[in-house]
Amino acid sequence: MEFGADQVSHEAEFPSHHAQPEIDHKKADAIVEACTRSDVNALQSLAESEGGFLTDDLRRKAWPILLGVSYNQGEDERPDAPEASWKELPRHRDEDQVQLDVNRAFIYYPTDHSDAQLEERKRELSELINHVLRRYPYLCYFQGYHDICQVFLLVLSSPNHRVRLVARLSALRIRDYMLTTLEPTVNQLRLIPDILGAADPSLRRHLADTEPFYALAGTLTMYAHDIQAYGDIARLFDVLLSHEPVFSIYMFAQIVLNRRDELFEQDPDDPSMLHLILSKVPQKMDLEKLIADTAQLFRRLPPESLPAWRRISTASCLKTARSIEDCAKQTMEDGEAYFERQLKELQAAERRRRIVKTMWLHRKSAGALGLAVVVGLIAVYLPRTSGPITKVSAFFSKLLER
Repeated sequence: MEFGADQVSHEAEFPSHHAQPEIDHKKADAIVEACTRSDVNALQSLAESEGGFLTDDLRRKAWPILLGVSYNQGEDERPDAPEASWKELPRHRDEDQVQLDVNRAFIYYPTDHSDAQLEERKRELSELINHVLRRYPYLCYFQGYHDICQVFLLVLSSPNHRVRLVARLSALRIRDYMLTTLEPTVNQLRLIPDILGAADPSLRRHLADTEPFYALAGTLTMYAHDIQAYGDIARLFDVLLSHEPVFSIYMFAQIVLNRRDELFEQDPDDPSMLHLILSKVPQKMDLEKLIADTAQLFRRLPPESLPAWRRISTASCLKTARSIEDCAKQTMEDGEAYFERQLKELQAAERRRRIVKTMWLHRKSAGALGLAVVVGLIAVYLPRTSGPITKVSAFFSKLLER
């Protein structure tokens, strides 16, 4: 394939979204060379360095490499697939919500479009999202997904490239967010207190009563919901796409660490106020410093060192995309298989919770024999994830001894 093939008519219809910075031609050449060699490690280093991939033209070359397009020429999402074919597929169950969110898109950027051009952008955005969802109907739409997609739409000039890259991002990099429940997302957020505890124990204690749900909007949307300048969010996407998914969690932890003084001015006994402050990502941040500090934090405290990492499913994108280079070689079929595996784990966990709740509600009326039978059924019919089963069995064994 030809990376970054521009569509002249597209660029003429839609002008540049922001003033292009002075180009570091030496770095630009290095980015092109890394793309030519499909060198993910080199691209990661270039993304971390000041300015990231510099321009949208270079992003059109680099982002496909990072998302593995160059490795999978034979996949069914090939660029020459008939553009209209997706419209013949059944409607996705979430398309009504998609349209509601698309109607609210492009609030902050681009700033150089007429009303008519913005309406055309919204039409393109709706088609991009619905195209992906219809072709991969197992994915569940979440509010904020449109924020991510609008960045891809503005950076990439080819509709087919947009669909292909967004599909791979969805199935292989942000898959946890597109499951049927928020539980995997919440498990990701629980890594933040562990990072804070290791990096700054006193700050962790100060926030002890504040749940990490304050990071939901930022991490769920790759910060596209919070960052209001197009150049800033495109720059941020450079580094997020060049790192494994958990890097985004570390970035929010670093944002919290950077607000240490502000947070210590607040009463720790008022978690609602702390939550309010933390849930609003500051608009004036030194992005280059944030990226450098996050990279250092990530390397100093790898995910395996965090207690909450053990609770992350092995089918989670945090673990299946632990290596960007390996993830780039995965197929869409791999993403669906991981999705189904994690979904089964969630369904089994929900069944366990229902059984335990039922047993607890009927603990007084159930005889010892009945309890013994139910505990046996749990052991036989539910997956033997030893932690939950052992705890349930131990709990009811104590009841039987009474």
